[in-house]
Amino acid sequence: MSNFQTPLDAFQHWLHKDPNFIFLRQPINRQFIEYSRQDAYDQAIAIAASLHNMGLKPGDHVALLSKNCAHWFMADLAIMLGGFVSVPLYPTLDKDSINEILVHSESKAVIIGKLDDYSKQKAGVPEDTQRIGVELYGVEEQHSWETLIKEDHGSFDPPGLNPDDLITIMYTSGTTGNPKGVMHKVSSFNQMGSTTVPTLHVPENCTYFSYLPLSHMAERIGIEIVSFYCGGQVSFPESLETFAEDLARVSPIFFIAVPRIWQKFQEKILEKFTQKKLDTLISLPIIGGIVKKKIRQKLGLKNAKLCYTGAAPIAVSLLEWYDRLDINILQGYGMTEDCILSHFNIIGSNRFGTVGKSMPGATGRLSPEGEIQVKSDALMVGYYKEQAKTDEMFTEDGFIKTGDIGEYDHDGYLSITGRIKDQFKTDKGKYVTPSQIELKLSKNTDIEQICVVGMGIAQPIALIVPSDTGKAKEKQAFQDSILQTIEDVNPTLAGHEKLAKAVIMKEQWTVDNGLMTPSLKVRRPRVEAIHQDMYKSWFDREEKLIYE
Repeated sequence: MSNFQTPLDAFQHWLHKDPNFIFLRQPINRQFIEYSRQDAYDQAIAIAASLHNMGLKPGDHVALLSKNCAHWFMADLAIMLGGFVSVPLYPTLDKDSINEILVHSESKAVIIGKLDDYSKQKAGVPEDTQRIGVELYGVEEQHSWETLIKEDHGSFDPPGLNPDDLITIMYTSGTTGNPKGVMHKVSSFNQMGSTTVPTLHVPENCTYFSYLPLSHMAERIGIEIVSFYCGGQVSFPESLETFAEDLARVSPIFFIAVPRIWQKFQEKILEKFTQKKLDTLISLPIIGGIVKKKIRQKLGLKNAKLCYTGAAPIAVSLLEWYDRLDINILQGYGMTEDCILSHFNIIGSNRFGTVGKSMPGATGRLSPEGEIQVKSDALMVGYYKEQAKTDEMFTEDGFIKTGDIGEYDHDGYLSITGRIKDQFKTDKGKYVTPSQIELKLSKNTDIEQICVVGMGIAQPIALIVPSDTGKAKEKQAFQDSILQTIEDVNPTLAGHEKLAKAVIMKEQWTVDNGLMTPSLKVRRPRVEAIHQDMYKSWFDREEKLIYE
């Protein structure tokens, strides 16, 4: 394992060991199309050669626009073999965002795979960009993947990768401003892949189910890259509708989910049993074991030995609930900028409520303000074309500033307690920057003060203090006004930013009660400290507008 210098070294090790091992399983019309390691390599080498024939040179940037699928992996393998730099795009981006990233990244080509509706995104690809479409997913483009892999590329000698080469530019989701392109070297991916397999006890030929966006670092490293290093097998869901069935068919050994998904699984189970009945059943000596096994099987987790969660906070009570079903969920922590070589809980050393200890090769510490800072040899090179923003992210002695506030216990386990800035994550694991949403809502003169919040729930909610104008209105007219404003604002927001509802505060926020600064800014941490315990109960109510 330690002899690998690049992810290609790792993949080729397993390719030589067993070329016929099924590497990728792609469901189409409820049947899995299977690709062996040799199949994947052959297709990737043909695409790498084709890109060179189109005039691309090693070091050029190649974008990848696709949902998770077998061709995402093969395309990324092709980009590595060709010595190119991958630029993954979120598959849900609109044409304007796609254009912004393709132009900013100077991508010379884009590979288009499985998408919900490429026709709405196609206009975002610049005319002078080479485009390869995968016909299996209904994408007809300038070049056909299926045609290119049939061409004779016999004389092509793949340049491959060197440890100091740039391997990727991964754009952040952009919810904290314009997307920033995080640059990583080959050595970062190699270190994370080589470290993860032995540290997390990932078995050889481990089975995976890949569905979280591969343009996000956790899935990219945790599933794709680690599968290269352990010789794994990766399956994909066909659609959202078939997700549960596909997961049950695959029953992976390694499974990653964000907290919202763990909550959804719990809801499904509690549709079948009341909590009281479930508690009774699992407490019975023999029946309890059978019931727990049936539940794990129904969820698709009967073989799961490594269940991870991350990207957002998760309740200890939820971890304990799953633990009683013999599903031990391990929490990890990392970010795109540190290649997620940061902190993880591991089997046999899992402490609920924490994100674990520092990974081998990573050092974590707290600044005097309590900010978590991380250092390793896998940190980003910087933000593409953004030297000033790069400089802001690093301390003078080379640590990344995470922007998260945390604390270590006496055994070195890290707990995350909040964010230094106002931005927050919903339990879908997406950042939301509230200030711009608040600005849009504040155009309604019925609103005096507003604080958009959402930590621990699926969508943000707006805490609103009415203005005198609002208070003077009849109740129904005021409510209609607030709801109409939310209805007007939501279409201008990204999916994860859309407001679920408004909560009308019973008390004015003032300097005297500590909820405003002397300069009349809302003290967000104080407002949140008072109200956060109510977020979930407010969110779970049916009404779109609630009075505190």
